[in-house]
Amino acid sequence: MPVSYSIFLLRFVDSGVVALDAGRFRRVTEPYVVAGGPGEGFSRLRAKDGGEADLYHESHGESGMPCVTATHFARGAMLGVLGRLAAELGASIVPQEGGALIFHERERRHLPAELQGNAVVIAPTEDALQAAFDAR
Repeated sequence: MPVSYSIFLLRFVDSGVVALDAGRFRRVTEPYVVAGGPGEGFSRLRAKDGGEADLYHESHGESGMPCVTATHFARGAMLGVLGRLAAELGASIVPQEGGALIFHERERRHLPAELQGNAVVIAPTEDALQAAFDAR
């Protein structure tokens, strides 16, 4: 069953959002794309267990891809895909509700002040993301 809220993959440096690497985005998502694609600003992904996610990822010219938004994402293998994508992009996972999820403690200092205190360090795996979402 898909999760009914959104998560945002954002890369922070010195409290500000910086562009995500579009090439890395393509490399990680390409094997899972079943509709749309990087050039369209929307991709529907399907994981090996059939779970899907809708990703919105518009590029803004030279300023790059500021954010990836995942909606209607399935639990299961898709959480592993999203975790690997965030890790590969050097991004934090910021749910629309709750604290940010980061993969290394050293990333905390780059978050905006309002996200630092509630950020949780997790592994970029299906099980870790599932546990973090279940804890909310």
